[in-house]
Amino acid sequence: MPSSPTPSPTPEPSGVRRRSLLGAAAAAPVLASLAGAGSAAAAPAASATDSAGADPAGGPRALPGGGDLGPNVIVFDPSTANIQGRLDEIFKQQESAQFGTGRYALLFKPGTYSGLNAQLGFYTSIAGLGLSPDDTTINGDVTVDAGWFDGNATQNFWRSAENLALVPVSGTNRWAVSQAAPFRRMHVRGGLNLAPDGYGWASGGYIADSRIDGTVGPYSQQQWYTRDSSVGGWLNAVWNMVFSGVEGAPAQSFPEPPYTTLETTPVSREKPFLYLDGAEYRVFLPEKRTDARGVSWGNGTPRGTSLPLTQFYVAKPADSAATLNQALEEGLHLLLTPGIYHLDRTVEVNRAGTVVLGLGYATLIPEGGVTALKVADVDGVRLAGFLVDAGPVNSVTLLEVGPEGASADHSANPTTVQDVFVRIGGAGPGKATTSLVVNSRHTIVDHTWVWRADHGDGVGWETNRADYGVVVNGDDVLITGLFVEHFNKYDVQWNGERGRTVFFQNEKAYDAPDQAAIQNGSVKGYAAYKVGDDVAEHEGWGLGSYCYYNVNPSIVQHHGFAAPNRSGVRFHGLLVVSLGGNGQYECVINDTGSPTSGTDTVPSKVVQYP
Repeated sequence: MPSSPTPSPTPEPSGVRRRSLLGAAAAAPVLASLAGAGSAAAAPAASATDSAGADPAGGPRALPGGGDLGPNVIVFDPSTANIQGRLDEIFKQQESAQFGTGRYALLFKPGTYSGLNAQLGFYTSIAGLGLSPDDTTINGDVTVDAGWFDGNATQNFWRSAENLALVPVSGTNRWAVSQAAPFRRMHVRGGLNLAPDGYGWASGGYIADSRIDGTVGPYSQQQWYTRDSSVGGWLNAVWNMVFSGVEGAPAQSFPEPPYTTLETTPVSREKPFLYLDGAEYRVFLPEKRTDARGVSWGNGTPRGTSLPLTQFYVAKPADSAATLNQALEEGLHLLLTPGIYHLDRTVEVNRAGTVVLGLGYATLIPEGGVTALKVADVDGVRLAGFLVDAGPVNSVTLLEVGPEGASADHSANPTTVQDVFVRIGGAGPGKATTSLVVNSRHTIVDHTWVWRADHGDGVGWETNRADYGVVVNGDDVLITGLFVEHFNKYDVQWNGERGRTVFFQNEKAYDAPDQAAIQNGSVKGYAAYKVGDDVAEHEGWGLGSYCYYNVNPSIVQHHGFAAPNRSGVRFHGLLVVSLGGNGQYECVINDTGSPTSGTDTVPSKVVQYP
């Protein structure tokens, strides 16, 4: 691993990660859990039965909009007693519950809170309920560390912080996460440390629409993506740090130091969020920005529109797919409260402008091989903040944005998919041929982690078989913050024209049994990122692929990236890495780029292609 260009008091740790080996040694000592017992605050009760009922005529009755947010949405105000005790209680439950069933959203009403340290475990979201992050100030910290995993942060997934201002006690807040852990719409009045205590391994994450007044120190983070934000400084880079539209970002300098910097983000539209307007809940829908730079809320009230909660069906985990579809057919949006939703049929989003917003990592599990959710070829749908978990019967797809052959122009009002994560295996048996399919033109996918599990339950080369991670067939699609890992064939296959990706992080499947299992015709292995042979225009910035063939370290992967060799297909800042010599790459993209170097975990890089 390259050394940090900026000296730090602690030597940079090794970048090799072995998620599948839960007992792997790390660079940091075990951290003691700070969770303590606390009394539970009262929470509104949720119905234990399906909300849909029959009217006297025997048909389904109209579903209500609005309602309580259920028992796993915990709402605090500055007068709430023993906030720290409640935070500690939830953290103690969720700290190491990587594949557990608990789901929580911790919401703070506008005001000032002092003396808090909100430690976040799995499936826990914390957010302020103001229109601006500065409406809700915590004089204290929102912390993610890795004591539960011996100081190794490579499995700190599925948690988030949003819409808060922090004044860290020490001057620096610690946010040591890896995939599926967004830090959105935050104002840190100090610095931000992205490494665990002891500077153990960490494997990459995501910041958007945030202002960090001090310096961001990634330390051991291998890759990181920051979008439409402002930073007071950035300390170092390991393999590739990517920025788009970030005030204060380091200048473009890849390969050394490995900074990939775009002055603006081509198109962005921030994630919808819940807020309080007086005593009433509303959902704010930020407007689309073109060539954005800096935060969306810098001059006070953000620009966009809002919807009252009465226009949402407030779903509970006991609700059936039929109930969710009925709500959508009646013109309601969906607010998915925390929990696990079992779907025996596909949730169909057919109306333009529909919002499907999850709280606390609400999780959709398709049963019987159905697709969890499909979106019609309509304008302005917003999907945000939920997890799709494959079921034990193979689904051909898990999430579809637009039907096959979709062709409508959505440039004025695209569909956005934000903090929507997909998992195959890990929590139990799961299979899917393709996880996420994007057919609609102009779709913006803003931060996703699509993961075929390499550890947990129901894991094995054929046990959680999943050939393709993300398939893009639509034209003019933009993805900002693309994390896709461990698929049996192509992790990303891009067939649409004029596609753009800003930041890509990938690991090839660990568990291939032999060379024959990954052979792609005459090519050794399926590329992590494949652009279709007929595509004329495509562009990507800051893309990395790693291999760690720990079942059979003799496996050779020809390249991480495959694309037509034509002038309209362009890449900037590419790298491949062999983690500790467990498998090797022969090239970076097509037949270009040096092979990886034996047992040394050192990237092979291509600055521009072609």
